[in-house]
Amino acid sequence: MNDLVPVIVEKVVIDQNIGGPFVLLKKRDGEVYLPISIGFTEAQSILFAIEHVHPPRPITHDLIVNLLEAFEAHLLRVVINDLKNNTFYARMVLQKENVMFSIDARPSDSIAVAVRKDAPIFVSRHVMDEAGQYNLS
Repeated sequence: MNDLVPVIVEKVVIDQNIGGPFVLLKKRDGEVYLPISIGFTEAQSILFAIEHVHPPRPITHDLIVNLLEAFEAHLLRVVINDLKNNTFYARMVLQKENVMFSIDARPSDSIAVAVRKDAPIFVSRHVMDEAGQYNLS
């Protein structure tokens, strides 16, 4: 896991220039940021999880968490593992009993589930090197 950079969700904001939301990931031990453009639904879901808001009915990411729990699978980590043509890719690394497996997922969905499960989030070093930013002003 030496090629993985641990990050935290710094915040979810609306970019006034592009008119859409993005999630801002921050390197745990530094001032490097990774902004990822996301949809409004995913932004709301991530904010719900961060702010511990529980809607009266489960939303999609709550459903995913409920399914993981029902099948006794554990989310070990989320990895933002690639960047192609300005599109980020992610993997959700799961474990059921002694079997580990990885599922392709959108970064926004992966982050929404990770925040709900308090699972660590990582970014591949090559993605952070390519898209990470030091100065966000």
